[in-house]
Amino acid sequence: MDLIEKNFYRIGEVAQILNIPTSTLRFWESQFTIIKPRRNERGTRFYTPSDVEKIRMVYYLVKEKGLKLDAAQEQIRKNHSGVEQKFEALERLKSVRERVKSLLDAANDLKL
Repeated sequence: MDLIEKNFYRIGEVAQILNIPTSTLRFWESQFTIIKPRRNERGTRFYTPSDVEKIRMVYYLVKEKGLKLDAAQEQIRKNHSGVEQKFEALERLKSVRERVKSLLDAANDLKL
């Protein structure tokens, strides 16, 4: 999923990008030390693109791989770079799959 490059995203935008409730983001923020959005004086959260990628990595571990929170935290703590590399490789593969699918759909449309 491509992000429109912005310097900061509000919690609602991040929730929409990842298709998860804002309450899940707030909970993960309390559970994962790698998720640290900036806050203004009113307490509004602002996530950087780097923060969004970290949340996507947590999403991958918890929602896609099905790890419990403790196990996901342990994976990130012990092998952050390995988890990050696997996550990035998976994201690239998903992107390639989507591109191939769209090319196949376009080719099939030409056959009709």
